[in-house]
Amino acid sequence: MSNSPTPITNVLVANRGEIARRVFATCRRMGVGTVAVYSDADAAAPHVVEADAAVRLPGNTPAETYLRGELIIEAALATGADAIHPGYGFLSENAEFAKAVLDAGLVWIGPPVEAIEQMGSKVAAKKMMDAAGVPVLAELDPAEVTEEHLPVLIKASAGGGGRGMRVVRDLAELAPQIDAARREAESAFGDPTVFCERYLETGRHIEVQVMADTHGTIWAVGERECSIQRRHQKVIEEAPSPLVERTEGMRARLFEAARLAAGAIGYTGAGTVEFLADEQGEFFFLEMNTRLQVEHPVTECTTGLDLVRLQLDIAAGDVLAAEPPAMRGYSIEVRLYAEDPAHDWQPQSGTVYRIEIPSVRAEFDLLDRPGVRLDTGVVDGSVVGVHYDPMLAKVISYAETRSAAARLLAAALRRAKIHGLVTNRDLLVRVLRHPAFLAGDTDTAFFETHGLNALAAPLASESDEVLSIVAAALADAAANRTGARVGGGLPSGWRNLPSQSQRKSYESRTTGTHEVGYRFGRTGLTVDGHDGLGLVESAPDRVVLSVPGERGPVRREFEVARYGEQVYVDSPLGPVAVRRLPRFSDPADQVATGSLLAPMPGSVIRLGAEVGSRVEQGQPILWLEAMKMEHTIAAPTAGVLSAVNVTVGQQVDVGAVLAVVEPASNDETNETQESR
Repeated sequence: MSNSPTPITNVLVANRGEIARRVFATCRRMGVGTVAVYSDADAAAPHVVEADAAVRLPGNTPAETYLRGELIIEAALATGADAIHPGYGFLSENAEFAKAVLDAGLVWIGPPVEAIEQMGSKVAAKKMMDAAGVPVLAELDPAEVTEEHLPVLIKASAGGGGRGMRVVRDLAELAPQIDAARREAESAFGDPTVFCERYLETGRHIEVQVMADTHGTIWAVGERECSIQRRHQKVIEEAPSPLVERTEGMRARLFEAARLAAGAIGYTGAGTVEFLADEQGEFFFLEMNTRLQVEHPVTECTTGLDLVRLQLDIAAGDVLAAEPPAMRGYSIEVRLYAEDPAHDWQPQSGTVYRIEIPSVRAEFDLLDRPGVRLDTGVVDGSVVGVHYDPMLAKVISYAETRSAAARLLAAALRRAKIHGLVTNRDLLVRVLRHPAFLAGDTDTAFFETHGLNALAAPLASESDEVLSIVAAALADAAANRTGARVGGGLPSGWRNLPSQSQRKSYESRTTGTHEVGYRFGRTGLTVDGHDGLGLVESAPDRVVLSVPGERGPVRREFEVARYGEQVYVDSPLGPVAVRRLPRFSDPADQVATGSLLAPMPGSVIRLGAEVGSRVEQGQPILWLEAMKMEHTIAAPTAGVLSAVNVTVGQQVDVGAVLAVVEPASNDETNETQESR
C-alpha cells in the first residue's frame, strides 16, 4: 500500500466492549490515538480504561447513550479525534449518523452514505440486487402472506443480529409475531419496519468478506460459513466454508456475486455480502452488512490481513493491490455468551469473577501459526448488565486443517476457567466435537436436528460431577482448618476412633442437592458411598484424589475457587459449578409453589393475563425485555392466576416473584380434561 495521503491520527470508536477494544488494538499498532465513549453502566469497562481519552454518555440504555449520534460527534470534536469508527451494531449502519460525521469535518471509517442508505432497507436492497443480477429470495409484504407462503421468516429491515426475526408456520400467529418483531426492531435499531420472505427450514449461511478502495478495486477476500445459529443469530463461524470447499465452482460464483453487489452501489471499505445456500451450492442474496462483522477474525486468520487496518487505510485514501492474498489454513470462531441454552437461551447477568482461556497466543491480533486468539470485552471482575448483548468473548482457533482447528478450540474451551455466570461453553464444546460438525454437515437447523438438550448437557457426567463436589467439600474443609485457632494442622474432624461423618451440602443447577459425608481417621480419608477413594493432598484451592479404576487407582487433580457461596471446580473431567448450602435454612427464603420468578433482570413490557383468570401450563403470563430481546414468562402449571406483582414498564431483578399461579386440584384438572 502507498502512504496515506490524509493520515488519520486520532480515532473515536462509537461503540463499546469487545469491538472497541479490537479497533483500539490496531490503532495502537499503527501509532494512532484512541478515544472511547461510555455509558454509566460501562464506566469501569476495559475499553474505557484502555483508550487514550474517554467521554461519558449519561445514562445506561442504548437509546440514552450509544445511539445518541450527536453526543458521540461532540465527544470526537472535544477530544481532537479526526475520525470515527462505528464498530458493529448501534449506529454502524445508520446513514444519518455517517452523514453527520462527515458534515462535522470528521473522517468516516465506513462506506459511502449512499451505500449505507441503499443497503439500509433490506426490502430496497433485495430489489436492487435482483436488478443487478444477484440471485435473491423474493420479499413478501406481510399483509399479503397466505397459507401457501408458509413458513415465512419475519425480518427487521434496518438491522441484523437476530433482532426482530421470527419464524411463522401458522397464519394465525403472523400478526402477533409481526407486532413482537416490530417492538424488538424499534428497540434495537430505532426503526420498526419489518418484512417477510420464504423460510428455508434448512440451509447454509455463507457470506463473503469484501474490501473496496476509493480507486475502483474490489476484493472478495474470502468466504465464511455461519450456519450454526440460535434464534437466527450466529454462534459458530468458520473460514473457509466446508460446503464451498466441496462444491466445484461455488467459490468463484460467490465471489463474482459479492463483487457485483459491491460494485452496484459504489461500495468502499469493509463489508459483507450474505447468502443462503442449499446443499447443491445454489445461493440467494440475504443482505449486505455495510460494516465490519463480528466474525471477521476467521478471515483475518486465514488471509493474514488486519481488516481494521485496511479500513483505516482505505478511509485515508490508500490503494488496494490488484488481488487479495490467497486463503491459507482453517479458522473457527465461537461466541461465548452469558446465557443458558438449556433454558430457552436465557441471557444471564452479574459479575464475571474469572475468565481465563488457556493456550491463547494472541489477543485482538493475527495468528501466523496454529493457536488460539481471544477477542473479549470483559476481564476478571467485569459486570454483565441487562442493557447490552450478553456476548462475553470470541474465541478463535487457527490450524492447518479444519479438524485440527476444531480440536484445538474445543480443548481450550473445555479447560477454560469461567466463573460467575452460566454460559454456552458446554454447548460449544459438544458442537465442535460432534461427528456431524466434524464432517462439515452443518445447517441453520443444526440444534433442532441433533437435539439441543443433548448438545447443552454439562461436559462433566453425573458421576464426575459428584467427584468434583467431593473435592469441593474437602477444599472447604481445608479452608476451615486454615482459619482454625485450635488444631489447625489436623485434618478436619479427625478422630482417633471411628465417629460419625462430617457433612457438607451443595446444590447443582442440573442434578439438585448433594450431601457429602466424610471423615478422617487412622487409615486416612473415608467418603460415604465412595469406597477406595483416597486423599493425596488438599488445600483451600486445590485437591488431589486417588480414584479407584478398573486397572488401579488414578490420580485426579481439582482446582477449587469460591466467591461467597458459589463454588467452582475445574478439572479435566469438566467444569462444575455448585452453590454451598447453609446447615439450616431460613423459612422466609422459601418461594410459594406456582411462583413465576424473573430468570434475568429486565423490564416488563406486556401482561398476558389478569388476576383471577384460569391459565394453562405453558401459557404466556407476561413478557420481559432484557439485552435487546423479548422473553416470555409462562405459567409453570395449570391453575388460577392469584397474583401479579408487577406492572408494565417496571424494572425487575433476577429471582423476583413476578406472579403466582395457584395450581389446580386433581379434580379441577380432570373436569377441565373431560369438558374438552
